[in-house]
Amino acid sequence: MAGGPAIEMRGITKRYPRVVANDRVDLEVADGEIHAIVGENGAGKSTLMKVLYGLTPADAGVIRLKGKKLEKHRPADAIRAGLGMVHQHFMLVDTLTVAENVILGEEPRRNGVLIDAAAARERVESLSAEYGFELDPAEYIENLSVGLEQRVEIVKVLYRGADVLILDEPTGVLTPQEVKELFVILRALRNSGRTIVFITHKLDEVIELADRVTVMRDGRVAGVVEASATTKEELARMMVGRDVLLRVSKDVAAPGPTVLEVAGLTAVGRKGREVLSGIDFEIRAGEVLGIAGVQGNGQTELVEVITGLRKAAGGRVFLNATDITNRSPRQIRDLGVAHVPEDRQARGLVLGFTIAENIALGRHHREPYSRHGHLRLDAMREHAAELIDENDLKPRDPDAEARHLSGGNQQKLIVAREFDCEPSLLVASQPTRGVDIGAIEFVHQSLLGMRDAGAAVLLVSAELSEIMTLADRIIVMYGGRIVAAFDGGSVSEEELGVFMTGAGGGGGAGAGEGAGEAGRAGTPDGTGAPEAMH
Repeated sequence: MAGGPAIEMRGITKRYPRVVANDRVDLEVADGEIHAIVGENGAGKSTLMKVLYGLTPADAGVIRLKGKKLEKHRPADAIRAGLGMVHQHFMLVDTLTVAENVILGEEPRRNGVLIDAAAARERVESLSAEYGFELDPAEYIENLSVGLEQRVEIVKVLYRGADVLILDEPTGVLTPQEVKELFVILRALRNSGRTIVFITHKLDEVIELADRVTVMRDGRVAGVVEASATTKEELARMMVGRDVLLRVSKDVAAPGPTVLEVAGLTAVGRKGREVLSGIDFEIRAGEVLGIAGVQGNGQTELVEVITGLRKAAGGRVFLNATDITNRSPRQIRDLGVAHVPEDRQARGLVLGFTIAENIALGRHHREPYSRHGHLRLDAMREHAAELIDENDLKPRDPDAEARHLSGGNQQKLIVAREFDCEPSLLVASQPTRGVDIGAIEFVHQSLLGMRDAGAAVLLVSAELSEIMTLADRIIVMYGGRIVAAFDGGSVSEEELGVFMTGAGGGGGAGAGEGAGEAGRAGTPDGTGAPEAMH
């Protein structure tokens, strides 16, 4: 490691209604190191980074960057001081080129008036060559893989002169091959003298990549350790305060009758492009079918069609032999389908509603929540209090608004509600996204418990380790098609990764159309806003 600290944060305190997110936190990151920050959801790590970057002001404490004190700063001030942040959700304009996205807001000028496009391309080419990004400055963002999009985001902060980089969950949607390539890039950045801070929940990546690790729990620093001198089990224990089962064990599945049958399913986006093409599969009672694939290859649209949030253009969907194609979400839910959506805020919660009201969603029109056309708020609160205790939701207040929960606790709220429905089919899309390691253990055990109780489970996850752990069968989607199918345990993550990038063959004509359109920035059709719920 290099000499003095690149980042010093002393006594950082940040309060929100009902919670102290950061409680006198000290963080020190050495110049020229890769430093990981881990912790449960609500531990305060994301808040700490927002304070550092100037997205939110601290209530108390001191921040120094390369020895220089930052006071009441905003992101623009942080950028000028040499700090850059790559957010979990990329901030790119699909219809612009790589070079245009990189220079956006910091355009090089010629004669003080004209944008110097040639200079922009040369700078992007130089940065790309220096660190092995392999980016074409003239390529449009809409044609790039997720891994290449992330490289564009890193080039953006380097272009602005950042020598301290914050990365928030940088491997969340990458294939195993893309993760390896990213790690090569991050090590090259460190070796060039830059400092990397990354927030993650993947402890194996922490051990592999980081020099040091800061562990946070309940808004405070629980410890700082050398990555080479610790284990995943020790980090998990520091995060949660107890031993954590990192990989759940499961019995061999005993599948029963077919619960869900999808036959010849097709769907189109708003631009008229086909985003699902000839999808065929079935799931039986008592088994988990996992769908692997890079985000944006039709998984989102498939889930939407099954749950009634998107119309099918062709083909049929059967639930327990009943045709549910293009029925409304309420009708499908009433027939026994539960849904954990991938976007918890847009599709899973009403942020202005309380925990109790959100738990009642989808069943609010029935007993015990409604009687003679009137909502029974006391019944909602009473049941919510039970689920809060069972799922360790924080805060433990049924009347707390969902907007005040951490992202992980928002996810736990949705999981608690959907698992409580005792469905015949559970559609779980990214069920542990943003959820802390202790809650992941709980969710995985609950998913297997539902399987063993006879439910059919459709699991869509960007976490290949999750698919490998839970799925009895696995299908891979690319370009809106199913390109491979495996029995659980018969394939490696690396093999899945090959098919996820389309390199395994079987994609067929037009396989890339859905990948270029579907699922960008959380929107099915790349238009910047999700389709409205029916």
